[in-house]
Amino acid sequence: MLAMLFGVIAGAIMPIQTSVNNRLRQSVGAPLMASFISFFVGTLSLIIATWITSGHPYPGLASTAGQPWWIFIGGALGVVVLTGNIVLFPRVGSVQTVILPITGQILMGLLIDAFGLWHSPHAPLTLLRILGAVAVLLGSLGAVGVFSKKIAGQGSVQGASIWLWRALGIVMGMCQATQVAINGRLGIVLGSAVEAALISFAVGTAVLYILLVLTRTPWRGIYNAAGEKNPWWMWTGGIIGATVIFSNAFLAPIIGTGVTVVVMLLGMMLASLLIDASGFLNSPRRTIYPAQIIGLIVIIAGVALIRL
Repeated sequence: MLAMLFGVIAGAIMPIQTSVNNRLRQSVGAPLMASFISFFVGTLSLIIATWITSGHPYPGLASTAGQPWWIFIGGALGVVVLTGNIVLFPRVGSVQTVILPITGQILMGLLIDAFGLWHSPHAPLTLLRILGAVAVLLGSLGAVGVFSKKIAGQGSVQGASIWLWRALGIVMGMCQATQVAINGRLGIVLGSAVEAALISFAVGTAVLYILLVLTRTPWRGIYNAAGEKNPWWMWTGGIIGATVIFSNAFLAPIIGTGVTVVVMLLGMMLASLLIDASGFLNSPRRTIYPAQIIGLIVIIAGVALIRL
């Protein structure tokens, strides 16, 4: 019971990370810069975690010899997910920023399981799993407001272009599911989920640094236009991300991967609703409608059918 409660709390901090990184973006001015800082802070956190758990601050790479090159691209996929979250959040709100990637994650997860992609365990498609995927899709449509003009009209982007942003959210979820599979394989190769997470974050940090150089993204500083110092918590997004990765690695052996996904998803749903309703951490405040709550319940039921 305590492990499941911990899973709900771990899931709840995921949308908080999005809010924190969005606040960081407002300060530094560019999504790429905000992502780089978040990844860098997360990398430092995981170096400390690796040092504590293994006795050395770096992962052992000897076991990766002869392994396929793609086991190292998880960090690059993480760049797509994190930067996409920062860009998507102010345009569609916290709930949609959570729901849309979940849809992509479920769809890609079914494909990965069905075909054993990235050396993942093979799990053939069954009627129950297909029904679960359909439930997730229907719940997602309800939560993002397809069935209610009032809900659909809450985002800062309106009209046909909103569907491009929603498509980006689904692609982000597909990248996230692929990242989980790839990092899972890397963790098996290294024998340590923490070291696999460190490599993923380090690769992501390097990719973002290269992108910053290529795009000549300026550093705007840590003070706002009025010359006031920004809140300290806007620098903690990377620590939150590292904590989520640790939570996955810690909980899965105790309560199982399926239950871990469900309880963390529950935490994500509850937290994103609260963030939209309360404007937590300077996030835009939005009205929550019954259709959204029903959609979230349907999503949770669909994930339970797929995972359990």
